[in-house]
Amino acid sequence: MAGLRTIIALAFVLAIGFLLVILSCALYYNWWPLLVGKVIKKRLATYVLAPLPNALCSRCAGQDDLMSEYNSGVVDAGHFITGMFIVTGFCLPFVLAHAEVITIPAMIMSICGGILVYGTIITYTHFFADQSDDY
Repeated sequence: MAGLRTIIALAFVLAIGFLLVILSCALYYNWWPLLVGKVIKKRLATYVLAPLPNALCSRCAGQDDLMSEYNSGVVDAGHFITGMFIVTGFCLPFVLAHAEVITIPAMIMSICGGILVYGTIITYTHFFADQSDDY
């Protein structure tokens, strides 16, 4: 059972992940890793939006009582959209570094921060998922 220590550890890792993403911008005086394109959108929004399709689609999908391992198209669509957000979060620094908009160390720090943030989200959902079996 996950407790208070797990929450504190996850909050610490999440804070380090956000710190790395912000430091990848601040240390090299280039805020492009935090921005997406010409329209000002926070890259951090991909961290917030990534788990939302899974959460919303899992609530909308009705499970069949006869087959407990059944996944509907709604759940699959949620997994696909979440995958798009995660790939965008990881590949954006690669594209910006290839275009020489940001430096390679900034790319590495941004990707490491993204790994920590996404890892924290996955670990949180693993420990605190509602796994109640009703008989």
